[in-house]
Amino acid sequence: MNHSPIAISLLLALFSPVLLLCSGDFTGGVEDESPPTVCIVGSGIGGSSVAHFLRNYSVSTGLDGAKILMFERHEIVGGRMRTVTVAGDTFEAGGSILHPKNYHVKDFVERFNLTVRLPTPIEESSAIGIWDGKRFIVKTFGSRIKFPFSDTIISWVNDLYLFLRYGFSLLRMSSFIENTVDNFLKYYKSLESRPIFDNVEGMLKWSGLYNLTKLTLQEKLSEAQLSPSLVNELVTVITRINYGQSVLISGLAGAVSLAGSGGGLWSVEGGNWQMAVKLINHSDVTLHLNERIESISHLGNYYELNSTKGNSFKCDVTVVATPLDEVEIQFSPAISIPKRELQHTHATFVRGLLNPGYFGMKSVSDVPVLVGTVEDPLIPFSCISILRKYSDTDMTYKIFTRQPASDSLLDELFSTRTETVRIDWGAYPKYHAPEVFAPFILDDDHLYYVNAFENAASTMETSAVAGENIARLIIARYMTKEPSSPSEKRSCSSGLHSDL
Repeated sequence: MNHSPIAISLLLALFSPVLLLCSGDFTGGVEDESPPTVCIVGSGIGGSSVAHFLRNYSVSTGLDGAKILMFERHEIVGGRMRTVTVAGDTFEAGGSILHPKNYHVKDFVERFNLTVRLPTPIEESSAIGIWDGKRFIVKTFGSRIKFPFSDTIISWVNDLYLFLRYGFSLLRMSSFIENTVDNFLKYYKSLESRPIFDNVEGMLKWSGLYNLTKLTLQEKLSEAQLSPSLVNELVTVITRINYGQSVLISGLAGAVSLAGSGGGLWSVEGGNWQMAVKLINHSDVTLHLNERIESISHLGNYYELNSTKGNSFKCDVTVVATPLDEVEIQFSPAISIPKRELQHTHATFVRGLLNPGYFGMKSVSDVPVLVGTVEDPLIPFSCISILRKYSDTDMTYKIFTRQPASDSLLDELFSTRTETVRIDWGAYPKYHAPEVFAPFILDDDHLYYVNAFENAASTMETSAVAGENIARLIIARYMTKEPSSPSEKRSCSSGLHSDL
């Protein structure tokens, strides 16, 4: 059937707003309305990323000029990005490492002229030991005496040692990690080629990562034909360090953990929390510190947020950017999300000297720079590493444990202690397979949950990726003034072209 040019023009005019929104071009939108108020609960990397991307993507839309309020229950911003000072030196106590392909946080650092901090020689040491509670079942070599090419030679020797122990399973593990990273990189595609997702499942299926959440890491690595010794030793050490959990965590979280153990890792000089500070400062945010939100009520056309200080705030859009697992926020109407527990990692910083006798050794120099452990409930710590070496008898260490490190345990581990700092870090979800996900949209209107994505994997970069998607989702749904009735709702996750 032939259509006249006028008819075609009318059709294009009718459908063009939908095309623009679903392709990621948010120009045009609601006219003759005052800019809305967007309230963000939480000032970590997730919440600050939402604010940043809202400002960047909402130019020439109804959200351009929106008032952004941010609420932080503590006296400083940064969420789980925190630092601790030991003997005048600053160390990461929360989210510590960044991957060379974490492109959002790399952009933040470059955009705001932050300084990249590379690992120190002691942190890059190849001297690693795997402790089974009685002995070191694996112990690589470190370079005690520096001479030309010594590090390269030691690296070759360690590679050969590990290959003799684990064989081609090491190559299969590398392939497993690379495939996961390649799929994750799809989240950096252009806005025009990348959908907006209203649920975590759709976001993971689009990138090819969803099936990794249905099985445990142990099962996925068995499918990849990795040897049990590699899984039970080296892989277990990595998951215990990065997530405080065993290889029974979900496959995607485990793959992300393995990716975080490779080379090229970095952090921000002075503390990773500075990324949140810069994002907030450059997003024209009204920040409320020491303001704990205790209730969020949907009152027809707006949300009312009430704090423990007795303050009340009226918001058109509300974003929850803090894990709901251990905060007491009352929602009205009530929301429904899967029950989830956080894995607490107890980080203990000690300045002093390790006790070599604990490991059956005579000299502290014989103890590897990084001591990892296998999965055994009788082993009281997950790992011990040297952060800073001042002399042969004076160092700063970092210990990860699943329970608070008692003085009696520390007295066993250390021959001397001059300073001890303990941090209880509600770090990440307890991962299970198959994973069940909370929704990105907590109601039928404009209540959003960034941390729903954490059941896939929890890192600074995954929080930024989730925050970017939430910002796009807010703009797309707000611009279309999506109805509250489920029968009238249109989803952008299962193909943003459904309206066509």
